[in-house]
Amino acid sequence: QLQASGGGLVQPGGSLRLSCAASGNIFRVAVMGWYRQAPGKQRELVAAMPSGGSTNYADSVKGRFTISRDNAKNTVYLQMNSLEPEDTAVYYCNARTQVTNAWGQGTQVTVSS
Repeated sequence: QLQASGGGLVQPGGSLRLSCAASGNIFRVAVMGWYRQAPGKQRELVAAMPSGGSTNYADSVKGRFTISRDNAKNTVYLQMNSLEPEDTAVYYCNARTQVTNAWGQGTQVTVSS
């Protein structure tokens, strides 16, 4: 249902863009979100974007990360700038509707010098 990509190793201050492709039936109506889970920590919301409406960001990423949707490609993106070691985690794509709560497979983001 959800296919995430774009993770990798980057130095502090660098940038990465994550992508997540979803099936059209879900994408059109879902709140699309990115979550992350660092070792030993709970999964947390990074950013979310409904099909229409305002975005929502975790305080720790405001001003550095941007979530966006390409409705023609059924894809949601997470542009991550000014990355910090604390951003190191597995990042998961999520699609949530009234009847669905789907997760992608996760992509590793490592910020290290």
